[in-house]
Amino acid sequence: MTEDFEQHRDHLTAVAYRMLGTRGDAEDAVQEAYLRYATADRSTIRDVRAWLTTTTGRICIDVLRSARVRREAYVGQWLPEPVVERLPDPTDPARGGDPAIHVSRAAEVSLALLTVLERLTPEQRAAFVLHDVFAVPFDEVAEALGTTAAAARQLASRARRAVAEGPMRHSATRAEQERVLHAFLKAAQGGDVQRLMDLLAPDVVAIGDGGGVVPAGGKPVTGALQVARFMCGIFRQIAKRDAVAEVVLVNGSLGLSVRVEDQLVVMALGIEDGRVTAVLDQVNPAKLTAVPEPDPARNVFVS
Repeated sequence: MTEDFEQHRDHLTAVAYRMLGTRGDAEDAVQEAYLRYATADRSTIRDVRAWLTTTTGRICIDVLRSARVRREAYVGQWLPEPVVERLPDPTDPARGGDPAIHVSRAAEVSLALLTVLERLTPEQRAAFVLHDVFAVPFDEVAEALGTTAAAARQLASRARRAVAEGPMRHSATRAEQERVLHAFLKAAQGGDVQRLMDLLAPDVVAIGDGGGVVPAGGKPVTGALQVARFMCGIFRQIAKRDAVAEVVLVNGSLGLSVRVEDQLVVMALGIEDGRVTAVLDQVNPAKLTAVPEPDPARNVFVS
């Protein structure tokens, strides 16, 4: 029984993380799914993966409903916990340097999209993640939601529309991400407000999550001029302190892992049509425990 379950653990954790936005909650949800599987009549389960996915979905919906209350009491802005991976070193044969291993997977969800999903109802989010991200059929989505396939389809459609109309859009290719990220860094480090504005969407938003532990601003900063000035100010302060920044994968998209003296920061960008739609700074230490330290040998900050 345990062996059967372990074959699907990674998949279930991926589902739960994309529904809940934090590793801890995702791991708890998967463990609860394991306990339910252990006590279920397994002779009646025709498709173990489908059963476990549906069960995990139900558990996550309950968690999302209770999370609403917790996040309303959260100090400052709430951002998802980032999943950060180092980029391969093409000069190191031992690491392969094969970009195909590290490209965004079909089930990858950017930090910008996860942040937008926070605005959906638990049912809309579940329908979107299960169907649009993991291709779960609507009849199975409906089972997880306790509704009909038609209703599940409508929930996913509403979620899809909210995502498309949201301010934090992100559909850039890896090449476009690289070009925009480096142009963003150059303009911000140079204090060039106008050049930075040219890279920002008119409705761009900058959000920082300090969890009440690290200063991160109580409200989002919106608009190209305001965000450009804000980011130039931040980089001006960083320039006065010892800082190391490495380009990394943040939820499958290019971003930054930054060490500024005793503070670790993960920055993710939403990018669409060559412009930055969102700047998301995760500085809450509780959400950065799994983030690798930036490598000084890969430092992209100009000293």
